[in-house]
Amino acid sequence: MMKINLKRLNKDYHFETVNERGDIVHLDNKTDAEPKGASPMDLLLRAIAGCSSIDIVMILKKQHLELEDLQVEVEGFREDGAVPNVFKKIQLNFLLKGEVPAAKAKRAVDLSMEKYCSVSKMLEKAAEINYAITLNGELIN
Repeated sequence: MMKINLKRLNKDYHFETVNERGDIVHLDNKTDAEPKGASPMDLLLRAIAGCSSIDIVMILKKQHLELEDLQVEVEGFREDGAVPNVFKKIQLNFLLKGEVPAAKAKRAVDLSMEKYCSVSKMLEKAAEINYAITLNGELIN
């Protein structure tokens, strides 16, 4: 079981969320003039990037392979004017750097996105999810 507590911090949309370990994440409405936190939909995109990245690093470490750098660019596409305005498509671009064979890098990303990433598996029920992998500046899939 996981548990999150949310507390409103102002008279508008600024909230603080805290998990059972005490980790704090601030939420706000992205349309606010000066948002003081991420929007809930923004957090979904961050979550899929983080979940898949943890998997990729873990899979490669088990093979005694270490990345020098891992970055993920995520874009979420929503239908204009729809209510609720859910993601219809999510595109992830994995940018990997290091002495890792291309086949092993591709396999690690594929395993994450197709089998292990809980966030990806949840979101794929609502949105089309696509991804590309670049290793040391070269597109490998």
